[in-house]
Amino acid sequence: MNILVLYAHPVETSFNAGLHRTIVERLTAAGHAIDDCDLYAENFDPRLTRAERLGYHDMRGADDAAAPYVERLLRAEALVLSFPVWNYGYPAILKGFFDRVFLPGVSFRLVDGKVQPTLHNISKLAAVTTYGGSRFRAMLMGDPPRKLVNRMLRATIKPGASVSYLAHYSMNLSTDGTRKTFKAKVAARMDAF
Repeated sequence: MNILVLYAHPVETSFNAGLHRTIVERLTAAGHAIDDCDLYAENFDPRLTRAERLGYHDMRGADDAAAPYVERLLRAEALVLSFPVWNYGYPAILKGFFDRVFLPGVSFRLVDGKVQPTLHNISKLAAVTTYGGSRFRAMLMGDPPRKLVNRMLRATIKPGASVSYLAHYSMNLSTDGTRKTFKAKVAARMDAF
């Protein structure tokens, strides 16, 4: 499969960076074609400009700053997100990717004022993430990243597509053992992807 890996962490020595490397290595070893999109390394600008917002519902052209990312998303047959949860949400750079790339005519279209998902080229979705706090604390806050993956993104991609959400909670209390166990779980999931 052609798999777009969206990675959002600024520190190359972080545990998240290690998870990202595992994802790319295992998917590559399984024979998939990987488009590894490291949003920080690519200096992706997450800010939706005034002009982009004013023209949000207009079809964008090849001169649009987000056009190369739109093309990459539309080429993908699967999507893997690799990110930390900060303040109970996506890192700003990843949220900005969704704001600037998941556009009308790309991930949905409006028909009589109703949204119709169109990102049906994506038949598999996985999210690999870490949380500083516990699962309980995330649940108390509504766990927005989990809901966005399992509800919003699931509704946007091909109906019936496989969706998985792998999360290591309580990173603030993690040990070498818990991190090793989680990394092995991620590796196994990518091997089977």
